[in-house]
Amino acid sequence: MERIDIYDGDRRPTGRTAGSPKELADREYRLVIHLCLFNSRGEMLIQRRKDSCARWPGRWDVSVRGCADTGETGREAAMREAQEELGLDLDLTGLRPALTVSFPHGFDELFLVEAELDPATLTLQESEVAAVRWAGEEEILRLRESGKFTPFHPEYLHLLFRMFRTRDVMENDAN
Repeated sequence: MERIDIYDGDRRPTGRTAGSPKELADREYRLVIHLCLFNSRGEMLIQRRKDSCARWPGRWDVSVRGCADTGETGREAAMREAQEELGLDLDLTGLRPALTVSFPHGFDELFLVEAELDPATLTLQESEVAAVRWAGEEEILRLRESGKFTPFHPEYLHLLFRMFRTRDVMENDAN
């Protein structure tokens, strides 16, 4: 069974691991990743989760998501999850997360990557991914509003697209 590292509130490994996020106690945290693949038209590759998935069954989601296994960095987890869920070999060496978000029981590292690929050529993980396709920002927001997309805050979804378009969070260079 896969294990996950447990972190403290300062994101330091505690030296303990868990077999499931459900095993985390109060003030214990895990590392998760989201990988958003965009094409040159500014569309995001989205995946529809299998109806049998425990979380968000049958809903559309960002390109790739998952937990970092014990000893993995967020980048390593993103590469592994891209391979597992889409059959996609990505080299993210040197790529830092575009955004890190805290949530009640963890830290979420978000990676934004431009990739020109044909969804029909991907090898989808049978146990988790039902379908993939490209979708624009407005379509994803409509899917979210109708309950067919994972319930990210609309502002968060807007931010993902804006960050991809500008390739930067800051409006001015920081010195």
